[in-house]
Amino acid sequence: MLSSRASLAATRRLVPTTSFAQQASWTCAHCRSSVPTFQKGVPSLLRANGPTTRRYGSNTGNSGGRQNHNHGGRSKARRSAVMTATGGGAVAAAATVGGSLLAFGDDIKGTYEAMERTGRVAAALVLCINDYRTTLNRRDKVEDPEEKEALLKACHQRCADRTLKVLEQSGGIFIKLGQHLSAMNYLLPPEWTTTFIPLQDKCPVSSFESIQAMFKADTGQDLWDYFSEFSPEPIGAASLAQVHMATIKETGQRVAVKVQHPSLKKWAKLDMSLTSFTFSTLKRFFPEYDLEWLSSEVEVSLPQELNFECEAENSKRTKEYFESLSQPLPLVIPDVLWAKKRILVMACETGKRLDDLKYMDSQGIDRDEVSATLARIFNEMIFGEGAPLHCDPHGGNIAIRKNDTRRRGPNFDIVLYDHGLYRDIPQDLRRSYAKMWLAVIDGDMEGMKKYVNEVAGIGEDKFPLFASAITGRDFMIVSDTNEGGVMKPKEASEQKTMSMALQEGLLVDLVQMLGQVPRIILLILKTNDLTRSLDESLHTKQGPVRQFLILARYCMRTVFYEQLDEIRQRGSLYWPPNAIRVFAAWLGFLRVELKLEAFELWLSAKRLLGYKNLELEAVV
Repeated sequence: MLSSRASLAATRRLVPTTSFAQQASWTCAHCRSSVPTFQKGVPSLLRANGPTTRRYGSNTGNSGGRQNHNHGGRSKARRSAVMTATGGGAVAAAATVGGSLLAFGDDIKGTYEAMERTGRVAAALVLCINDYRTTLNRRDKVEDPEEKEALLKACHQRCADRTLKVLEQSGGIFIKLGQHLSAMNYLLPPEWTTTFIPLQDKCPVSSFESIQAMFKADTGQDLWDYFSEFSPEPIGAASLAQVHMATIKETGQRVAVKVQHPSLKKWAKLDMSLTSFTFSTLKRFFPEYDLEWLSSEVEVSLPQELNFECEAENSKRTKEYFESLSQPLPLVIPDVLWAKKRILVMACETGKRLDDLKYMDSQGIDRDEVSATLARIFNEMIFGEGAPLHCDPHGGNIAIRKNDTRRRGPNFDIVLYDHGLYRDIPQDLRRSYAKMWLAVIDGDMEGMKKYVNEVAGIGEDKFPLFASAITGRDFMIVSDTNEGGVMKPKEASEQKTMSMALQEGLLVDLVQMLGQVPRIILLILKTNDLTRSLDESLHTKQGPVRQFLILARYCMRTVFYEQLDEIRQRGSLYWPPNAIRVFAAWLGFLRVELKLEAFELWLSAKRLLGYKNLELEAVV
């Protein structure tokens, strides 16, 4: 059934690749010239190397789509291709090692380490392909379905364990890649995703001595010339960087210092080549599971994330944007004092994790209000004119803290960290995306099809699949407006239906679609999904209704501004026919505003009366 095949799990932490018709601008475009803002506060001892200029390549996107394959079953041609994998992988591995030798030149130790690193990846790849080849051949000769499944599961586990060991030994980019793979439970077997879960907390820690050496190499001065105190142990470590607490010698200000793992500079280029080699090899032997878009995105995004000057500029832009809003949100973005490519010094802004529910409850922080605030922040990033979009809002990059200083408004602050991965959404795309969501909320199937095609280039054949991806809901729920559509609370049975649809063959269709959908759209989907996951971790009482009403408000505002622009092209807004058009557009916007205001008042009354579990759908 179409509805069954159109159901899928939400695209969790997706890192997409293809460009939106090469229109999506990169925030790093703002980093192409020197940034005196961040050099201004740097003491003279840190200006020894002069201002730093940042350059990036042009925004060259991938092709708008990928060729479809016939996936009726494992053909003889495919089995033949898989059986040649071992030999082909060995040849490719030798070529890659040879390239590494040339790259490291006369550095004997570096050449040996490059050979070891490359050989480790290539050997694991060859072993895994050969393992799958042998298992698939054995599986074809087995009659019992349970035994077939057991053989494949065992192969998945062996290959996952083998790969995990390589990722842990290699560190850096490979840890980050493993973290992404662990979240891709809509694409990978559970044996793979669960095996990689430890990588979420198993990030490398660089030695204090290596940090001191990097500081001196990048600034020309000793670390203790600038800091009077610097904690040897980091307060947090990620795959690409770690954060230390420190005190500035001149001012006594307490700061957080984000430092890149020094080893990344040496191995980043080789590791990116190995990642690309791995996925292209897998595509060669398993063409229906084309995951090259993942390595392509790493190649595009990693230079951004490794340039902390770019992150500093993103942070500054975002802070200025939210401070300019007429109705400020309780968002805190740490001030950046100065930045070098591998070092970022910022104000110390601490808080608790968003999943620390005991902290929020003990401090009298309303989780429903936290949920609504997150919705406003990220919808502003997506739909705001000129707003930068934070593309990695996972739980480790967001904190919450109590703030009793406001007379009105929330009694908390949301602290947003890690501004390395940003995108700017083109105006035309933003407007089509807003109209698409309004169609989803209204249950307008024809409108959804139209705007899904405008936004992502998806035709009617994959429309149900995309509709499920964007909402994280079963397509039967999305299309059933009589029962509430996407505003209906999600039940466990719905999740089970979606999982079954993946097992019934939807997986190949999903992989194909991810290769066709523009990169910028998939990054937006990733942001949507991460914020949806954050909301679920809060265990709010209000269900999805309030979230969708807040989304509708931002969408209607976007459409209203577009209508005003169209009316202006006809002449003055005060010309009677245009004035009528403005009034009609305003009424449409007002309808959603009043609906949300009524819902907010109802929630306030509910809290005052002490009711906690009323049915929210009655208000809508």
